[in-house]
Amino acid sequence: MTLPAPPSDPRFLDDLPAHWARETPDAEAVTYLSRTFTWAEWDDRIRRLAGVLAELGVGRGDVVAFLDKNHVACVETTMAAGSLGAANAIINFRLAADEIDYAVNDSGAKVLIVGTELLPQIEKVRDRLTNVEHIIEVTPEGGEGDDYESRLAAATPMERPAEVDPEDTVLVMYSSGTTGYPKGVMLSHRNMLAHTRNAHHGWEFEPGDKSMVSMPLFHVGGSSYVLFSIHDGIPSYMTRDADGDQLAGAIIAGANRTFLVPAVLAQVLQSGEQGVALFGRLRTYTYGAAPMPPPLLRAAMKAWPDTDFIQVYGLTEVAGVATNLLAEDHRTAEADGHPERLLSAGRALPECEVRIVDPGSGEDVPTGEPGEIWMRTPQLMKGYLGKPEATAEVVTEDGWFRTGDLGRMDADGYVFVEDRLKDMIISGGENIYSPEVERVLAEHPAVAEVAVIGVPDDRWGESVKAVLSLKPDTSATESELIDYARERLAHYKAPKSVDVLDALPRNPTGKILKRDLRKPYWDERGGRSG
Repeated sequence: MTLPAPPSDPRFLDDLPAHWARETPDAEAVTYLSRTFTWAEWDDRIRRLAGVLAELGVGRGDVVAFLDKNHVACVETTMAAGSLGAANAIINFRLAADEIDYAVNDSGAKVLIVGTELLPQIEKVRDRLTNVEHIIEVTPEGGEGDDYESRLAAATPMERPAEVDPEDTVLVMYSSGTTGYPKGVMLSHRNMLAHTRNAHHGWEFEPGDKSMVSMPLFHVGGSSYVLFSIHDGIPSYMTRDADGDQLAGAIIAGANRTFLVPAVLAQVLQSGEQGVALFGRLRTYTYGAAPMPPPLLRAAMKAWPDTDFIQVYGLTEVAGVATNLLAEDHRTAEADGHPERLLSAGRALPECEVRIVDPGSGEDVPTGEPGEIWMRTPQLMKGYLGKPEATAEVVTEDGWFRTGDLGRMDADGYVFVEDRLKDMIISGGENIYSPEVERVLAEHPAVAEVAVIGVPDDRWGESVKAVLSLKPDTSATESELIDYARERLAHYKAPKSVDVLDALPRNPTGKILKRDLRKPYWDERGGRSG
């Protein structure tokens, strides 16, 4: 048995559900909380929402903002706004009111769709949302009194106008904002469909599969991942949050493919035998958005030997994934004599060129040497919304995107991401890459998680500091941890000091906030940016 053929040459995101509404109208498309929609029902909801938005004056070049936890309505908004040539600006629901104010205003949204739980945040800043002409409230379950559902029920379905172009912006995704205000990344239909095509290379769905969508949709990892199942006509099971109970419920309901951050794996491995056994039902566990500590990866591969692990590396600016380390590499790296490949981000996707460049000269560095990772791909964003100067700083005239990540590439094309340019530590003229130090300390039996940062040093300019948390019922002294690192690293790379916290600060996608860790040490010196 094989899956029906996906659309052969989609040009717009809403071509995907429309295709399945024609080919398999009664098949399950998506389940969210207590509701399940067939492809015919889901496509009808998208067309009705397009009618709602058009009646509110949304047209080509406009923006609709969406603010809620994961919700099927968010995907519908992307599809419906896109069918009008407009974009969905998905706002991080964890932001404070003032931050929401900035993002909504920066996007220029005319319509704001907001979840009931988040409405109090909007009420605090409503008078400052000068571009927003209409606010539509949406509830989690879509019951009686749901403004969004009422409008859909009364709407006239609307097809895509002829003037809409594949180069129109369909998503505005805001960067995590770890350095100052976030920038809105403009992604077109063409960008997102190229990502769906290329990042799907090397793995495929099979009959009976169900995709678990649990990454937050305001993150490119959520809004790009959901398109794989929509492209292939596979059912999606969307959780509202990525907590243990909801993930377990999705797996019990048959979800067997997913993309999550490594931190979730760590929580599952510590949850006990039942949790570990349940997650063993997953056929594919794709992970990214934050590094996977080697001890955690080894433990996960041992606990779930039948699960295909796929590591991905990318950025919002390239619509998500740019390189991947496929399941076969995970299984054969050590047997093939290349255990170091488990530390790599894999190789470039189809249609994605990767160079390692000296950031000063702009010239390629020799194979295996560190430099800035540059990419060229049809997945590359249109630019930063309203910020052409910022766009010009990172995109060269011939289309290369300067990622700001430091890395190297071996002779076989495997990319190793070493650090962010801004996170590299320069101590006494030596370049120190924090992930190298973090990988060593992560192997210490008492260490649960670790971040390595540079702090001011009157003699060396910067010195290496490790900030970490310990596993329950373990202990380790500062001198013990420093000695452990010195036994395994050149002394100049080993931390000069260690701080132990209960937990490290993270953003919603699991990235450790090194900026927050550095801030107390640099503020009195005038501050190191980022």
